[in-house]
Amino acid sequence: MDTDFINLTAENLAHEHLCCIIRSKKPHPGIEAKRQWLSERLKEGHVFRKLNEKAVVFIEYAPLETAWVPILGDNYYYLYCLWVSGSYKGKGYGKALMEYCLADAREKGKSGVCMLGAKKQKSWLSDQSFARKSGFEVADTTDDGYELLALSFDGTTPKFAPNVKKQEIESQDLTIYYDAQCPYIPQNIERIKQFCRINDVPVSLIPVDTLEKAKALPCVFNNWAVFYKGVFETVNLLDEAYLKRILKKQDAQS
Repeated sequence: MDTDFINLTAENLAHEHLCCIIRSKKPHPGIEAKRQWLSERLKEGHVFRKLNEKAVVFIEYAPLETAWVPILGDNYYYLYCLWVSGSYKGKGYGKALMEYCLADAREKGKSGVCMLGAKKQKSWLSDQSFARKSGFEVADTTDDGYELLALSFDGTTPKFAPNVKKQEIESQDLTIYYDAQCPYIPQNIERIKQFCRINDVPVSLIPVDTLEKAKALPCVFNNWAVFYKGVFETVNLLDEAYLKRILKKQDAQS
């Protein structure tokens, strides 16, 4: 099955499709942003491995030290995303991709692999039940139900950075932290700008454009994080209905 997969490299990045956006037939604002982000990350050992088909079947991971998440640990890989979609489910592709990541970690002498999880499965997070079947266990938690899952090879464990635990900020405005890794983000940002402009909602959009900013974030992060009234809400991308629920809920509690 390994012959069915390819890894993105500096040489093929420009012309290979990025799996999670192939369903978009129109020009997509996140494509070039994602490619540019990847071009820098590949130099740091970032891995993007995908099925050699026009399909949403891929895994993306990186050394934890250079992973754009507020998680600390020595000699781990951080698994950003493992996604198998549509008719490709149930054919062993997810297992093959996970096994590749774990084998790569062992071959590189890593201490283990970790990923963001939650007590209840949430959108925009990889399948936790699948991760647990692969041996991942809870290494750290937040008070609002997020978990750091880890598969340790040597008994060591990573942890959330101390700044994650509070999950609060001073600003009362709708505040969104985002980076360029997910190609869906640019169009989501534009929709939120338009909604907030029409509805007179104060909004602060904060690009996370360096590793240092990512490690210092005040909450869990998976390319995106939303606060309102100083309270952390979600790592999920927002549609208009979801945004309205967040605004209504916190305004009702004020």
